[in-house]
Amino acid sequence: MRRVVVETPYAGDVEKNTHYARLCLHDCLLRNEAPFASHLLYTQESILDDGIPEQRKLGILAGFVWGSVAEATVVYTDYGISSGMKKSIKRAETDGRSVEYRQLFKKDESQSRV
Repeated sequence: MRRVVVETPYAGDVEKNTHYARLCLHDCLLRNEAPFASHLLYTQESILDDGIPEQRKLGILAGFVWGSVAEATVVYTDYGISSGMKKSIKRAETDGRSVEYRQLFKKDESQSRV
């Protein structure tokens, strides 16, 4: 299995974005990839609070460390690219890691499938 860091939106509609991120992890697994999504792990209750800037920064930095052992960064774009995703894309490019862009849905079905 190929190790990949998964980037999806998180802030805003957290419930919808969490569900979407889980679908993206499922998609990666079906592609024989071992996905890691720091924004799903570190934002869980009693770990880090994404609403506190210092804690958000810690989560981003920890995600960058995991990125250093990944073979690719996979960016799912159905709901756009957030500022946090842009930071991860830039870091992947700086580190020389490939960045792949994917969509789960056709444009007309993005709202009905989530």
